[in-house]
Amino acid sequence: MIITLEETKGYLRVDGTEDDVLITSLIDAAETYLQNATGNQFDSTNSLAKLFCWVLVTDWFENREHVGRASDKVRPIVDSMLAQLSHCYQPLDPEVVV
Repeated sequence: MIITLEETKGYLRVDGTEDDVLITSLIDAAETYLQNATGNQFDSTNSLAKLFCWVLVTDWFENREHVGRASDKVRPIVDSMLAQLSHCYQPLDPEVVV
């Protein structure tokens, strides 16, 4: 898991629990999107991966008709972050225990 529900609700400035199921679904989708787009797995220690997920979740939460793709407003940011996350980070090796 890269980002938690509580962190994300804080980032979105959402109180209460009425949107928890939606936000959790968006978190899962953003993390899957990142893994599929880069071929890498990230965890909560990668601040750029966290920010990427928050950008997508925020965009999808605020523009629900665009879920599944980034809006034109954030597309350049998403593309730049994906390029960095794809080429500047080594994939996590699940067999190596630190």
